[in-house]
Amino acid sequence: MAIKTPERYQFTVLPSSIDDYVSAEDPVRVYDAMIDAMDSTELRLFEKWNKAGNSPYDPKSMLKLLVYGYSYGWRSSRKLERALHHNLSFIWLVGGLKPDHKTIANFRKNNKDVLKKVLKQCAHICLELDLIAGNCLFVDGTKIRGAASINQTKSKAKWQKKLAEVDKRIEDLLAECEGIDARETGSLVSIDKELQDQKKLQSKISSLLDRMETEDRSKMNGTDPECINFRGRQGSHAGYNAQIVVDEKNGLIVSAEVVAESNDTSQFSNQISQAVEVLGKPCAIASGDAGYANIDNIKETVDKEIDVIVPSQKQSLHRPKEEPFGKGKFQYDADKNQYICPEGKILRYSHYSKTKGHYLYRMRTPSDCHQCTNFGICTKAQRGRAIIRLRNEALKEDLEARYESEQGQSIYKKRKEKVELPFGHIKRNLGVGGFLVKGLAAVNGEFSIMGSCFNIARMITLKGGVKPLINQLAALQT
Repeated sequence: MAIKTPERYQFTVLPSSIDDYVSAEDPVRVYDAMIDAMDSTELRLFEKWNKAGNSPYDPKSMLKLLVYGYSYGWRSSRKLERALHHNLSFIWLVGGLKPDHKTIANFRKNNKDVLKKVLKQCAHICLELDLIAGNCLFVDGTKIRGAASINQTKSKAKWQKKLAEVDKRIEDLLAECEGIDARETGSLVSIDKELQDQKKLQSKISSLLDRMETEDRSKMNGTDPECINFRGRQGSHAGYNAQIVVDEKNGLIVSAEVVAESNDTSQFSNQISQAVEVLGKPCAIASGDAGYANIDNIKETVDKEIDVIVPSQKQSLHRPKEEPFGKGKFQYDADKNQYICPEGKILRYSHYSKTKGHYLYRMRTPSDCHQCTNFGICTKAQRGRAIIRLRNEALKEDLEARYESEQGQSIYKKRKEKVELPFGHIKRNLGVGGFLVKGLAAVNGEFSIMGSCFNIARMITLKGGVKPLINQLAALQT
């Protein structure tokens, strides 16, 4: 059997037109058509068009390069620069343009607001193509590392100590300079360079301390002041909390936001509101996991007549539904604002805790508990049994019942199927182990591109291939 050998010096002729570099079924054509279908006015893509100096690269082509590069898992500006010289699909996408890595990096840096709007525009296109229904929304979050080390997160005391060390080093360097001048021997070049570096560090730390004072923060990262510390399966890191809202119909991302909070407790209503704004209409059902079980926050969504499916922390831990003398065994009398224990004794309203945000009810007299046959089982407190009632306790009970219902369980099961897929695609297929940029505005722009890459990949599958999707995208522009 003959072996196929390479013919490196065989003469070949590339197609005369760049458009012939890729086939009609190449996915790159979808990314090209998708950006073309977006509203440039809404994106404000051409607002920073230079009127003087050297001619800039076409902003829309630069945006196509970034989005397509992220879909490849290539986020580095240097990798994208190399691709423009060696990868035919990239050469086709930008029509032979060859921006260097600095130009690509500056475009990403200077167009944070534009990048943040890409996912919103992608969701609008999905709505027009009837790929997003907007009836049932699922929200979830994941932690993503930032472009900063957790070792650079320090308390105010540690930053003050570091500043004192820098101040001392500057004094030593100045004294060394004076000694060299007096001896008229030695070189000041290396000392002057270190002195400038120390002064820059001094200014940076002083700015961090001022910012910590202004924002009333106990800790701050010196590399990326806006990131937070979080604990995940792979340990503790500095980074951000990435939130997405996914539509039930096809699992497409409706909206996404990166926040500098270590948990999800205050995010449910905010994320659903943003998704509803993108949809242009209210949804019927919204669901999240137990991490969003903050009744005060969820109430904002319930007040908008949206059915909420969120389990309580107790339900998520699969604890026994009813304990022998659990709170559920005590009957609440709303008219008299009191609880009645299983033995018929009264627990009167005691006070409201502003710090904890709940009402406290206690046994009328401690002896009612001491003389009870269940004392020591129900409670061991010398003051007798106490019951805590949340400010929105009735809503909490309604949500728990809604989650336990057959429909609630069905919706929550579907949430698990739909909302985890985008994160899997972003972290595994796109190879995102952390953000490349710093600051909330920049990471929001980067995450918007990641979400758009997932949506576009799903759209190709849902529409049966590249050509059918391109034809429908073209129809939107007519």
